[in-house]
Amino acid sequence: MKILLLGKNGQVGWELQRALAPLGELIALDRHDGADLADNAGLVATVRTHAPQVIVNAAAYTAVDKAENEPALAEQINAAAPALLADIARDSGALLVHYSSDYVFDGSGDQPRSEDAPTAPLSVYGRSKLAGEQAIRASACNHLILRTSWVYAARGGNFAKTMLRLAAEREQLKVIADQIGAPTGADLLADLSAHMIRATLARPELGGVYHAVAAGETSWHAYARHVIEFARARDQVLAIPSSDYPTPARRPLNSRLSTAKLRSAFDLNLPHWQLGVERMLAEILQIAP
Repeated sequence: MKILLLGKNGQVGWELQRALAPLGELIALDRHDGADLADNAGLVATVRTHAPQVIVNAAAYTAVDKAENEPALAEQINAAAPALLADIARDSGALLVHYSSDYVFDGSGDQPRSEDAPTAPLSVYGRSKLAGEQAIRASACNHLILRTSWVYAARGGNFAKTMLRLAAEREQLKVIADQIGAPTGADLLADLSAHMIRATLARPELGGVYHAVAAGETSWHAYARHVIEFARARDQVLAIPSSDYPTPARRPLNSRLSTAKLRSAFDLNLPHWQLGVERMLAEILQIAP
């Protein structure tokens, strides 16, 4: 089996290189290798040249605030390019794996959302991710769409590293406390993807949209406190509302995603978000967990 991975150097893409390798021949590319989602013709040529049985799209436009001023580019990378991949997958019989976001919802309420809950994105980024989902589903290709939230990895920049740096520089931090979700490790997403790909190739009826996040929930404020306490810092972290930290793009207050469908369909247990965060912290701080 040949697997084509797009976006190999992103947080999720980097972990996917490890998780997907045992499944078959893995071809991992980034935009410098002909897998530029902003170049439709080049992207189509690259995918057709490799003729994979599985296409894993880990590339995306993820600059949420910047997207407010670059809607066309966000739409191209997050919607138009996935639509092309979906058409190729449909015509070739390949399985397309794509990653989406809690930003397809408006974040209202305080309950976890299921996969069939009404969508109502608040931002350009959220609308572009939803458009990508809709294009894939409309193509009728065999697909897995994994909606996730608050993704982190030890590799590259992330919220935890930022909090640790700021805690060392400042006497007091102010962190938003009214946005609730589940920090989700790129390594967990990669391992879930590998398991789901294997199962869906054997049982195509498993294809569809799934919410893939770590278990539990927290706020950015509680997340920051956990990070700093784990690192044995003693800086004060104050909780603030989203209104005290205005950004160009609106964020969902409620990023809770129900994983009941994923856990039932694939017989999986999802670890609590704190376990993954502590593992990541142990790695970046080079201490024993």
